[in-house]
Amino acid sequence: MKDAVIIGIGNILLQDDGVGVHVIEQLEKENLPSTIELVDGGTSTLDTLGFFLDFKKVIVVDCLRAGLKAGTIYKIKPDDIKNYKKENLSIHDVQILDVVKMANMMNRYPDVVIFGIEPEKIDVGLEMTEIMVSKISEIIGNIKKELEIN
Repeated sequence: MKDAVIIGIGNILLQDDGVGVHVIEQLEKENLPSTIELVDGGTSTLDTLGFFLDFKKVIVVDCLRAGLKAGTIYKIKPDDIKNYKKENLSIHDVQILDVVKMANMMNRYPDVVIFGIEPEKIDVGLEMTEIMVSKISEIIGNIKKELEIN
């Protein structure tokens, strides 16, 4: 099994919904260990199953509506998602649970961590809100801390 993969989920055409993809774009400029793979997961969360089968650690970055202040960063495990109200979750979050379940059915149990960011605005547009843009470096810091890299 490979070490770690970071998957950015989201639709860059819907403002803050694209935060996961924007984080991956920024991480591509970082000097990360060669054992870490970066993936633009777009909106096809179910297509990411192979990464859940091949990697020991899977980090997912996506926007997550849980009702707190815009820009709030959540660090959760798949089991924690069950505690969120379904209407607050994006379709991506529900699909991540499905992907984890599929991997488990194939006898794969990667360590999955989801960094979700509370969006300010999800509407047609290429630009994320200022609050989301300002949170990218903090999200990257959290990911590096999770992976124990500087």
